[in-house]
Amino acid sequence: MHKPIKRSPFRIYAGTKYYRLKRYWSWFTDSRKYAKRMRITDNDLLPHVIAEHRTPLTRQLKEVDQWLQHNKVKNLQIAAKRLNHILIKPGETFSYWRLIGNPTKSKGYLDGMILFYGKVVTGVGGGLCQLSNLIYWMTLHSPLTVTERYRHSYDVFPDSGRTQPFGSGATCAYNYLDLQIENQTQQCYQLVVYLTDTHLVGEWRSVASAVNTYQVYEKEHWITQEFWGAYIRHNTIYRKVFNADQEQLSDEFITENHAIMMYEPLLTAGEYFSNDSK
Repeated sequence: MHKPIKRSPFRIYAGTKYYRLKRYWSWFTDSRKYAKRMRITDNDLLPHVIAEHRTPLTRQLKEVDQWLQHNKVKNLQIAAKRLNHILIKPGETFSYWRLIGNPTKSKGYLDGMILFYGKVVTGVGGGLCQLSNLIYWMTLHSPLTVTERYRHSYDVFPDSGRTQPFGSGATCAYNYLDLQIENQTQQCYQLVVYLTDTHLVGEWRSVASAVNTYQVYEKEHWITQEFWGAYIRHNTIYRKVFNADQEQLSDEFITENHAIMMYEPLLTAGEYFSNDSK
């Protein structure tokens, strides 16, 4: 990887405005049919759960104020309500930011933790990457097709009780770093996302039961040191597809990841996370 370019605040501001305008233009001029919000009650849930996942709402991170995580929970509650029960009909595309909208203070969003060029900073709506990560991971376990996803450029925290491969999430930034998912099947799908007291919970539902099952795994993983001093973490993600008889149908390449490590490669998780971390 090339050494990151340090940009002036004006360059960052101007670049953000440009890419946001470019996204707005794309939303309203491209040929995609985007999924829209619909008024649906709990009684209107599609009958079959295709994929489900849950992640803890808070972790004890050293040198990170806990109030940022409490604010993140509030932000997730607001965003989840915008996505909960969304239907994606055949041929439609789910756009994360088109459905959520701009996370502003006027909508109730609070300052949360944001990773900015490898540093932990605060920003309105911080923490929504947890929601995009969850949706992306579930989608990899479904017949839906991810058409746009962005990887994290920095690996900020060492693994601590990790249950998913490194690089199996989807970073987001309004609105130019979007997560888009297309329904290329003949069945309607529905996203269900909500919060419990302890977890963010998600489901992909459909009108028919699942035909195949999926195993997402890390096929390769290595660390390199660049000539300019940083350590880079690399891996590739694949997915095995099985039929109802558990016969393997395919082994599909999903993505590759390259992230600048913001901690020493041999640093243990206990040195970065508090002892009561889950």
